[in-house]
Amino acid sequence: MALLTPLFAFLYHLPQVYKWLLKPYYVASLFMSVAFLAVRKTPGICDHLASQREDGNSCDFDWREVEILMFLSAIVMMKNRRAMFLMTCKPPLYMGPEYIKYFSDKTIDDELNKDSRVTWIVEFFANWSPECQSFASVYADLSLKYNCSGLKFGKVDIGRYGEVSKRYKVSTSPLSKQLPSLVLFQGGKEVMRRPQVDKKGRAVSWSFTEENIIREFNLNELYQKSKKLNRNKAEKLSPSQFPPVPEEEEPEQPGADAESKKDK
Repeated sequence: MALLTPLFAFLYHLPQVYKWLLKPYYVASLFMSVAFLAVRKTPGICDHLASQREDGNSCDFDWREVEILMFLSAIVMMKNRRAMFLMTCKPPLYMGPEYIKYFSDKTIDDELNKDSRVTWIVEFFANWSPECQSFASVYADLSLKYNCSGLKFGKVDIGRYGEVSKRYKVSTSPLSKQLPSLVLFQGGKEVMRRPQVDKKGRAVSWSFTEENIIREFNLNELYQKSKKLNRNKAEKLSPSQFPPVPEEEEPEQPGADAESKKDK
């Protein structure tokens, strides 16, 4: 299962991978790599190439080319060792309790602008991201502690809804390291986000711990203000402001009138 999960995630996001790979830089690199292999291995063409092999076989890699390929492979593995380890050793999906509303590309704008008095904290995540999966339990605990009618928690999968990613300027590229991103909305407008993004579009290093989120987003103060909002709503809807309901009179029983006449 550890190997099948990243495979299924890759197949699910294959259309987005195609868009990413169709850039001129990657197309040119792929073309030159294929051209090198074709020239080196095609009979009739490789016979005219120079080679430093002892057997004089110019249709096979010589020791210089083998060293270059090994060196480049080592560099690629070293730069992506963390990503490769996390893809094969992903944390389990969080299935615990939470007070979180999940948005889609059609509902997020309406929910954020529905009530200007409500503060929203929205997590932009992707299911294939190991960092997002590790953060899921922390975010769920925060929603259980601080969720109320004036302070709500939401999530949107920008790996699935690409338009939301562009609209709110959260990159899904692994190189940008913007996943997950927490954004605070008040009155439907963005107030702050973590991690912050520099001019090059890369996220500034920030630790997604519960203590950091409470401190940076000032959740304790937001929660106290939201509780006051709840009290004000309760006072407006208190029963004393509604007119009293008249009590129904009990109907007179005819048997009681007959007994009173007999007594007379």
